[in-house]
Amino acid sequence: MPNMQQTLVLDQELISRYDQSGPRYTSYPTAVQFHEGFGPAEYRAAARASNASGRPLSLYFHIPFCDTVCYYCACNKVVTKDRSRAQPYLDRLYREMAMQSELFDDTRPVEQLHWGGGTPTFISEEQMRELMAETARHFRLLDDDSGEYSIEIDPREVTEATIGVLREIGFNRMSLGLQDLDPKVQQAVNRIQSAQETFGALDAARREGFRSISVDLIYGLPFQTATSFVATLDRVIEAAPDRLSVFNYAHLPERFKPQRRINEDELPSPDQKLDMLQQIGEHLAAAGYVYIGMDHFARPDDELALAQREGQLYRNFQGYSTHAHCDLVALGVTSIGMVGNTYAQNMRTLDEYYARIDAGELAVFRGIELTHDDELRRAVITQLICNFTLDMDAVGREWDIRFADYFAGELGRLQAMARDGLIAIDDRVIDVLPAGRLLIRNICMVFDRYLGAAGQTARFSKVI
Repeated sequence: MPNMQQTLVLDQELISRYDQSGPRYTSYPTAVQFHEGFGPAEYRAAARASNASGRPLSLYFHIPFCDTVCYYCACNKVVTKDRSRAQPYLDRLYREMAMQSELFDDTRPVEQLHWGGGTPTFISEEQMRELMAETARHFRLLDDDSGEYSIEIDPREVTEATIGVLREIGFNRMSLGLQDLDPKVQQAVNRIQSAQETFGALDAARREGFRSISVDLIYGLPFQTATSFVATLDRVIEAAPDRLSVFNYAHLPERFKPQRRINEDELPSPDQKLDMLQQIGEHLAAAGYVYIGMDHFARPDDELALAQREGQLYRNFQGYSTHAHCDLVALGVTSIGMVGNTYAQNMRTLDEYYARIDAGELAVFRGIELTHDDELRRAVITQLICNFTLDMDAVGREWDIRFADYFAGELGRLQAMARDGLIAIDDRVIDVLPAGRLLIRNICMVFDRYLGAAGQTARFSKVI
């Protein structure tokens, strides 16, 4: 039975002790383990083999272009004001789509679809229509609004008419980027965006009948304080989105060049960030939101909250989801898909992506085929990070193992976490306690067999 408490609890002493670098587990194994021995031929074989399952499909489209650079951003993007660069990219995307669609049976419905970026709303309304029409030509889209079809939007890039077009072509879920309403913070990160733009887009989406609307915020940016951030949060709560993603800013300027424009002296201290997080948890709980985990909050009647309470929540490259049963087909530069027991990533730069597609070849350049052990550990980590509970007996039956023997070393390492009050563990069940939910990455890391390799954790952001 899943733990019913969907609350955020901070224990500052525990956080300071456990705050280390670690994966976010949008996949296991993580992308660090992907290798170039997995390419187009391996992907084709995995895709064709997946047809025997009859599983539905999830489609992800990466639109990499941004009009301006946000200094905090760690996404793969192409910053340009030249809108004419979109069409050559879309033309390649259509060719990739044609190649990909040949690999999958056309009887497999697309239950989930997502446009991410970059800025998907960088493209014109005409191009939006064209992209969805091309998708319908190559894949079996649902026409009854029953699918989970979502898009990330920049409120500075849309009008009410644009949002009407998005709804008309099939989108029913939307994520709005905001980050912070404070003008001083916006100036420091080069994200100038008015409250009118943000909430105008949200209101328009509601009028058009979008079923789920999410708002993205970031804490830990320059000049933020608990007081200033709560002022933004309260404005967002008034607008009553269905979900909020409240991300911790990870300052990694050595990896992400735009972050080098952020003055480290202007960033809040770790103690100030913890204060912000405490205020975030309290304000959202008071407003009726529940803590899903990993920066995500939702209304109690939202699909994510319901799925978590029923033990059916899932996690993939787009975050939390209710569609664990889909094969994820990824299209566009740098996108990552999950088909069968494989992960596959496309070329990272436009030039490389264009060259592959122009040569009539899939853009996959690396990936991994999971071993039986990988799949087992992924199942364990997914259960913990999504549902905060693990039935060890059920896992043992499903995977034909004796859990206590297979994971003897891991169970030994969990004992310290049990003594610290992060988890409760008996012979059958591991339950993540409220104090452990914020540190769920640490708990999952115990089951990650790759983290022992030299330098592995240095590739990841801090847990808090």
